[in-house]
Amino acid sequence: MISRSICTAAAALAGIAAGQPAMAQSYPSQNITLVIGFATGGVVDVIARLLSQKVSEKSGKTLISENRGGAGGNLAAKSVVAAAPDGYTILATATGLAISATAARNRGFAISDLKPVAIVAATPDIVAVHPSNPAQTLADYVASAKGKPTNYGSSGLGTPSHITTEYLLKIVAKLDVTHVTFTGGGPAVNAAVGNHIHLLAASLPTAIAQIQGGQLRGLGIARATRHKAVPDLQTFAENGFAGIESSTWSGFFVPAKTPDAVVAWLNAEFNAALKQPDIQAKLATLGFEPMETTPASAAQFFNREIESWASRTTAIGFFMN
Repeated sequence: MISRSICTAAAALAGIAAGQPAMAQSYPSQNITLVIGFATGGVVDVIARLLSQKVSEKSGKTLISENRGGAGGNLAAKSVVAAAPDGYTILATATGLAISATAARNRGFAISDLKPVAIVAATPDIVAVHPSNPAQTLADYVASAKGKPTNYGSSGLGTPSHITTEYLLKIVAKLDVTHVTFTGGGPAVNAAVGNHIHLLAASLPTAIAQIQGGQLRGLGIARATRHKAVPDLQTFAENGFAGIESSTWSGFFVPAKTPDAVVAWLNAEFNAALKQPDIQAKLATLGFEPMETTPASAAQFFNREIESWASRTTAIGFFMN
């Protein structure tokens, strides 16, 4: 009886193992649903639709986009986790997923229930002020704010720009700072242009037009090197804050048990789309830079992001339901 049970189990496992390559060879045999974790018209939505259109054209299978915003992208992620792990339901999401790994207490799913397919593009965060502010750099601003109250505005709670700026000003620079929350990047930028807040914290695309047009003065950019779109904008490291980097990235994920061969096919298709000149031109217009990753390097990147954001959210005591 024991031997028969073992043989039966072994046969079942062999059948599963044989079935996965067979499924991968026939994939995709139907249309694919792309669940986008943010509203229509946002950068994650735009990037996801641009790339999915290229994949559709090449594969002959339609990627049907479905926007499911809410909870910083977690509502969409939860729905994808519940889907069959067959490659026919894909999540398009952003940095908030890595942030929520530590900050969100009631996601309704485990981060390990998702498998990265590709991280495809990223843009850095910046800080800026109204031109009437005498500070010319981030170091100037910090020095002038010592010993007195200051504030900064961002596009909501739990965003990369919010967490990074709070960490920088309150924990590292030890300033008396208040966070002013806005309902989006546009209102936050308008408040800064109107000189209603002391400092703006935002992603580069949100404020690049105002910085280039002189309506705002950029003080620092949260990346290791300067950005070609704003070459005069110093990095945080150049202002004495080395190691504090922050970006909004866009990527694709699937349920964790999705066969590796299916993940590899999707990864190759998204990377091929990224190499198209019109896609690269559009990403540049949006202020994003392409990121070509393998499934393995995407997973490594995502794990590093989880660790990095965990240290900052913990330091500033930020948690959300």
